[in-house]
Amino acid sequence: MAQTKPLSPSRIPCELCPLRRRESFRDFTAEELAFVSSFKIGELATDPGATIIVEGEMHPQLYTAMAGWGFRYKILEDGRRQILNYILPGDLIGLQGTLMTEMLHSVEALTRMTLCIFERDRLTSLFRNHPSLAYDLTWIASREESMLDEHLLSIGRRTAIERAAYLLSFLDNRAHVVGVFGEDGPKILPLTQQHVADTLGLSLVHTNKTLRKLADLGTIRWLDRGCEALEREKLMDIAGWRPANEKLRPFI
Repeated sequence: MAQTKPLSPSRIPCELCPLRRRESFRDFTAEELAFVSSFKIGELATDPGATIIVEGEMHPQLYTAMAGWGFRYKILEDGRRQILNYILPGDLIGLQGTLMTEMLHSVEALTRMTLCIFERDRLTSLFRNHPSLAYDLTWIASREESMLDEHLLSIGRRTAIERAAYLLSFLDNRAHVVGVFGEDGPKILPLTQQHVADTLGLSLVHTNKTLRKLADLGTIRWLDRGCEALEREKLMDIAGWRPANEKLRPFI
């Protein structure tokens, strides 16, 4: 059964955070780093499939993904699931529940994850005493909104093959930007076809046929453990999408 479990007390100090070594993230000032170190109260390890946050519940913590993949989703009363977005290292989890009292979506681990845990009650201190970090939170929330706008456009107006190409090129680009792929070997997106179907709003049968078309075009290769983008430019051309040029991105 999928589980979440606290890590040992010998957690990774913020000074040695692996995200700080990645080129896509901006670094902290000494003052910011001291605050974030005091803001962090621990770490959490999850198995694949573990539920991290449940829609409708009050949640006492915020999390930053330090390693692994997850996703945000909502479920209808009859059990149908809509995946809203995917979580990669550096992403903040739970901010919505902090501002709106109870969570409006659930969060599940897609792979093994390591999460930094923060005290929700100290957000007021962050906004009061660290305006640059407060701006970072605003940037993170704004960026999430812009991604959801693009996802909504995709579901509403792109064809099935364009939707699939957009999703896979979007995730492949995000994974490259935050440095989750190793230098050698295949660059695997850890998705099942059911995850893709639940993101695109298509049936599993329709999704399977659509992904086969992309594979026949030589743009992707579907493996037992996920999907590899083989022709990234061609995949983006099919989607009619290009990633925005981003400067160094913040994280908490």
